[in-house]
Amino acid sequence: MTIDTKSKVNLYKPSLAPKCSLYFDSIHNRWVIRAPNQVVFPDSNSLEVLLLCDGKQSIAQISDKLDRNKNRRQSQNEIIMKRFSHVKYMTLNTFVSALMVTGVAHAGVTDEDILNDQMTTGDVVSYGLGPRGQRYSPLTAINTDTVKNMHPAWAFSFGGEKQRGQESQPMIKDGVMYVTGSYSRVFAIDLKTGDELWQYDARLPDGIMPCCDVINRGVALYGDLVIFGTLDAKMVALNNKTGKVVWKKTVDDYKAGYSLTAAPMIVRGKVITGISGGEFGIVGRVTAYDALTGEIAWTRPTVEGHMGYTYSDGKEIENGISGGESGKTWPGDLWKTGGAAPWLGGTYDPDTDLIYMGTGNPSPWNSHMRPGDNLFSSSRLAIDPDDGKIVWHFQTTPNDGWDFDGVNELIPFDYTDENGATIKAAATADRNGYFYVLNREDGTFIRGFPFVDKITWSTGLDENGRPVYDPANRPGDPTASEDGKKGTVVVAAPSFLGGKNWMPMGYSKDTGLFYVPSNEWEMDIWNEPISYKQGAAYLGAGFTIKSINEDYIGVLRAIDPKTGEEAWRYENYAPLWGGVLSTAGNLVFFGTPEGYLKGLNAETGEELYSFNTGSGIVGSPVTWEMDGEQYVAVMSGWGGAVPLWGGEVAKRVKHLNQGGTLWTFKLPKS
Repeated sequence: MTIDTKSKVNLYKPSLAPKCSLYFDSIHNRWVIRAPNQVVFPDSNSLEVLLLCDGKQSIAQISDKLDRNKNRRQSQNEIIMKRFSHVKYMTLNTFVSALMVTGVAHAGVTDEDILNDQMTTGDVVSYGLGPRGQRYSPLTAINTDTVKNMHPAWAFSFGGEKQRGQESQPMIKDGVMYVTGSYSRVFAIDLKTGDELWQYDARLPDGIMPCCDVINRGVALYGDLVIFGTLDAKMVALNNKTGKVVWKKTVDDYKAGYSLTAAPMIVRGKVITGISGGEFGIVGRVTAYDALTGEIAWTRPTVEGHMGYTYSDGKEIENGISGGESGKTWPGDLWKTGGAAPWLGGTYDPDTDLIYMGTGNPSPWNSHMRPGDNLFSSSRLAIDPDDGKIVWHFQTTPNDGWDFDGVNELIPFDYTDENGATIKAAATADRNGYFYVLNREDGTFIRGFPFVDKITWSTGLDENGRPVYDPANRPGDPTASEDGKKGTVVVAAPSFLGGKNWMPMGYSKDTGLFYVPSNEWEMDIWNEPISYKQGAAYLGAGFTIKSINEDYIGVLRAIDPKTGEEAWRYENYAPLWGGVLSTAGNLVFFGTPEGYLKGLNAETGEELYSFNTGSGIVGSPVTWEMDGEQYVAVMSGWGGAVPLWGGEVAKRVKHLNQGGTLWTFKLPKS
């Protein structure tokens, strides 16, 4: 082949490369690497690449003579240059893998696959069945008429004695399911047989400090990598065929209380992650890594006063202080241990090109120690995926004194208003008991309303969505008590475990309804003196969670975001703690702590299906199509925060068995 040397583009300069050449053989339509040995990479005819290696320095050059038209060539070159703009040194294998993922050659999961995940029914390659996290599938084979015939296809046990909470969402690609288990384990499972292909165990050190059980909520897929976070605060990328480690990065120090439990998110070649640890006085932040190399791209603290950074050529570059300066909404030095951990992960909206992340409680819980709004705690943040800058924020509970957080997912959706205009909105159901609809372009408040039956801490929301507090329902200042050790006890609803906790809701564009797993409970809560000590719990509060109703705690609600009306509800004796899935088959799937996978009519809430999995369901179901048949899968394994923090409610569910099984269902063949 001929390389046009006049139009070469200097792409990268890896050091210490062996003598080699990499080029695209357009005659045979294949990638060829010539080194001491030859390797062939198939599946692209989009451009010609030459890699010249002299043992000291290599220059990858892109030929201007492509088989496609000029516009296509320019588009591909722009993709490649943007993809590698922050990379100076790179191994040959990484370069080839990167070309594949950008679309210059095709292999594994691409950015396009992730963007189109909701409509490509043969796989599940993003957390939430699409970057917006709507948890909706257009599949219809399993529907209101046929769901009664759904039966198990196979079940997979995680084995051993490692049980506890199983909160993961499975991912599916090319006939393989990837799922995490408790204690930071990853499993690859054959989709057709349920056989284990490989298993990775992070082998956690002693001294990890997860606040809310040893759970993990899932992986991200990109290229040929399976990426997940561990309880000792590491981000790990595994080869999807072997389970071997490709790269591993320490996000922060687990001994200081940092950990990772959320499924990471992929946005344009970057893996985006938050961090857990707000109960230990950490400083929350969102971090982006190059998904293929693990090199850090940017970091954005979620507590006012801390500097954000971008990274280029191995250099750390200041990128502005979060909130502009310290001390505006925090007293003294409390911003240095301010919490606001974005521990749940986020969503991404291609229309606005923004990442949406929620942040956790301010530290400590004792709000009398930190008068002010305590930005950016208990908030939703819109973040630029290129550099991590905060574009806008919306705070749901300023000066949070009940551990309500603001971490719940913000789901982009469109609706038509009374004037026929299309509104680019986003919705979130907060732990504080209010449901918020925001303009997702600028974060302005559209409407808000209670979605639980009992709210005591607030009398409502003002015109900007800010809560109107009931001062009598804020836990008392311990320094004002007679002994200075315990503030006034209040009975607050919802409890700090929230009207809705981590469990993701879903949105159906067919019904226009959000399906919200929620709970009705309250708490006795009081404040106590506290001082910060690294690696120790930093609460300054005590509490006891109690049920409100004898017959039920959990409520799955169908909510109209345009009116605030509840279309229907499904009440459950135990607290709901898992995610939901809606489908074009007019169904909503969810699980209960009693162990049942339920299928309801999405319009009416009528129960149409129930199957006992043997242990509580606290994971999120998914669905996909394989060989012309629709499947549904869900994790079974009781655990999570309720048995650990649930007070009187924990006693109510203490009989529930732990477990560790992945169940897969289908219809019988006709």
